[in-house]
Amino acid sequence: MSLVVQKFGGTSLADAARIKAVADRVTILRGGRTVGTVDAADASMQSLATLMVGREIEVSRPLEEARRLTDVVMLEVEGLTVSGDRGETAVRDVSFSIREGEIVGVAGVAGNGQRELAEAVSGIRAIGAGAIRVGGRDLHGGDPREAIMAGVSHVPEDRLGMGLAPSLSVTSNVAIKTYRGRSLSRGPLLALRRMRDAALGIIRRYDVKTPGPETQVRNLSGGNLQKLLLGREFEDHPLVLVVAQPTRGLDVGAIETVHAYLREAAASGVAILLLSEDLDEIRALGDRILVMYEGEVAGELRAGAASIEEIGLLMAGGRSA
Repeated sequence: MSLVVQKFGGTSLADAARIKAVADRVTILRGGRTVGTVDAADASMQSLATLMVGREIEVSRPLEEARRLTDVVMLEVEGLTVSGDRGETAVRDVSFSIREGEIVGVAGVAGNGQRELAEAVSGIRAIGAGAIRVGGRDLHGGDPREAIMAGVSHVPEDRLGMGLAPSLSVTSNVAIKTYRGRSLSRGPLLALRRMRDAALGIIRRYDVKTPGPETQVRNLSGGNLQKLLLGREFEDHPLVLVVAQPTRGLDVGAIETVHAYLREAAASGVAILLLSEDLDEIRALGDRILVMYEGEVAGELRAGAASIEEIGLLMAGGRSA
């Protein structure tokens, strides 16, 4: 059997193993052209990724020792309880904090409260009980504008359905959160040239491949959608970034780029709450890992020392040794 691979969305060795399990040979396409055919038994994750992207890339970085972090707490969540879409308790008495420049990953099987937690911190979902503080400022919850003004940026897992307006242009999507500001408006009138300049700046800085700033975002690829979304949120100079499933559905080149942007944001002092179902991604990017089970924090691990087995045990409701 010969398998044609055009996009390869994973970052773990399990993805390469799946290809080897079903194929004898692998043909890689890039830009509509065949760039190589290799025997599956001889192919590695790194060699496949290099053929697809056209350059050497870092598929996953080695686990590192814990980084030196300041004692400045940017995000405090205390005793948080949040209801789900049907009125059930989705998040129950969750407490944690994230320091300046720290990346805290949240792992868990889908449906265990991760989405509701992200939406509560971002102001999208009302708080039933508990407190959320950003830079020492209390948030009342249920008010996205309040969260934005406090310095919270949000990259949701649904890029087109929630993060961006697909029928609007790149320019309009860049300005959709900040059009009220003096830099993009004059009284009741929008400063259209400034909006376009802001969009062009993000296109250049984040290497968004698009015909132009007036292109509807529905016409962008998944990787370029994510770069545009991250660029817009980073331009707000947030104190806290909530990012969910940042590389889902992306090819390995886009994954590498998104990971680099998140590391750069952390290095600049942004506190990052990272929600991902990719355990390799959380272990590679995070400083600490919170594991959620049935709406509660089942355990907290240091990313550099956490094994897949230990995380998986907590995700299933077990206890860490």
